[in-house]
Amino acid sequence: MSALPTTPEIPGSPRTATASRTTKETSIEVALDLDGTGTTEVSTGLPFFDHMVSQLGRHGGFDLKVEARGDLDVDAHHTVEDVGITLGEALAEALGDKAGIRRFGSIALPLDEALVEVALDLSGRPFLAYTIEFAPDTNSLGNPPFDPQLAEEFWRAFATATGLTLHVRLITGKNTHHIIEASFKGVARALRDAVRHEGVGIPSTKGAL
Repeated sequence: MSALPTTPEIPGSPRTATASRTTKETSIEVALDLDGTGTTEVSTGLPFFDHMVSQLGRHGGFDLKVEARGDLDVDAHHTVEDVGITLGEALAEALGDKAGIRRFGSIALPLDEALVEVALDLSGRPFLAYTIEFAPDTNSLGNPPFDPQLAEEFWRAFATATGLTLHVRLITGKNTHHIIEASFKGVARALRDAVRHEGVGIPSTKGAL
């Protein structure tokens, strides 16, 4: 007996999702509403990282709640990566079959002396091109410390879990805080465009994303 056809997502219907991840190292809970008002509540035990993840909700126009507990006494890596995985899973679920979305988004976003270029495609094909380098003597940010190199690990986990093609490139910048924040704001603004409804069909000649 053949399977019944699935019903495509209807533009304008609620695009919400929750996701969770529990391992021996972390416990993550995420709630996401793509058509929210930019309200965010993020608690990971890493204040600087909280500030960055909040940018995704605020500048993406999403309602976003993230609660994370991890083995920060060992390292921040597990928490940062697992938040990326869980948030990506929530975004993929909220997007559904992606019917009617714009699919692509790009921006060159400035923050004082920093300028970061972001381009993304909700393609279903995970890929990260991350060309941001920091000065060799760059210090960790916040307390507990957030190693700036962990931003790349977050984006890789997020892109893989979402099924997102993501390019993040530093054009110019010196201040580490400004560079990282510009990248988070840039991805948020590009996502805001990419998830926006502008039609009814799935934006691919394949008929699926």
